[in-house]
Amino acid sequence: MRALLVLLLTAVTGLAAAQGYGPGPVQVRFETTAGAFTVALDGQRAPLSTANFVRYVNSGHYEGTVFHRVVADFVVQGGGHTVDGSEKPTGDPVPNESGNGLTNRRGTVAMARTGDPHSATAQFYVNLADNLNLDPRPDRWGYAVIGQVVQGMEVIERIAATPTGARGPFPQDAPLEPIVIIRAEVVGAAQ
Repeated sequence: MRALLVLLLTAVTGLAAAQGYGPGPVQVRFETTAGAFTVALDGQRAPLSTANFVRYVNSGHYEGTVFHRVVADFVVQGGGHTVDGSEKPTGDPVPNESGNGLTNRRGTVAMARTGDPHSATAQFYVNLADNLNLDPRPDRWGYAVIGQVVQGMEVIERIAATPTGARGPFPQDAPLEPIVIIRAEVVGAAQ
């Protein structure tokens, strides 16, 4: 099993390098109706999640999605639902990389998932506080941190300050005025 995982990691890292995304951080810029922010994805510590995230960016998946969950002093979450609340189709889940040494600290970006630790697809969240309770422990998987906001944290704070409540299929914590991702694009990569 370990040999298979090493082989898979090598293949994904090779694929990322072949696409011009070396083992260094891949920068993705999000333009939203609340402003723009840029994240740096850690392709060395989270190679599977970085390749997965870049695939969604390059396919245009994030365009037209909303931040559908905003919890003050916790997280802003998006990347999976359209303005009307419909869930966008996704590809296969990515294996959980929560044991990569990155922690859920303020300003970091992580993969959202269900209770199944290996269920992350396209949805992501930005930590508004140090949420170390989301990190892995010896008795359970955590939520995989894959990078951090490197520009525009004030936009994330603006999103966090948005009034929330029930909207569409979301019973709580949804921005009452939709915050839409207009565009997401890879803007740089360390070689």
